[in-house]
Amino acid sequence: MIIQDPDLEYDPRRYPTILQPLIEDRADVVYEPRFFGGSAHRVLYFWHRVRNGLLTLLSNICTNLNLNDMETGFNAFRREFIQKIRIQENRFGFESEITAKLAHHGARFYEVGISYSGRTYAEGKKESRKDSLRALWRIFRYSLGTR
Repeated sequence: MIIQDPDLEYDPRRYPTILQPLIEDRADVVYEPRFFGGSAHRVLYFWHRVRNGLLTLLSNICTNLNLNDMETGFNAFRREFIQKIRIQENRFGFESEITAKLAHHGARFYEVGISYSGRTYAEGKKESRKDSLRALWRIFRYSLGTR
């Protein structure tokens, strides 16, 4: 199963690359971090990157993972792991929830660097400080509490 943000910041031609670790049975979950890897990516907002880095760090502390970008909008999963999880979030908290719950279920995580063409706020980027606070709450909720 692949999840991709609908705004095409992530290139759908990358599907074979993101699926490869699953096909080779090296991973149960593949994240394509926006700020990691050898592929080209658009350089945008410093404070947005700092907030993302802090949220990823807190998620890593709570899940004992070492992800580079927990909030990427381009992920692939083995169906059997997704079916074990009752997903509650339907907005920006989804990444925090799914990361914590998959880590709790012992999923093997893998990262593949991407080419990322991020949008500006004028072009429709939607994340805000309020979304960051929601994500922070969800990191703790799903890592330390509700499974």
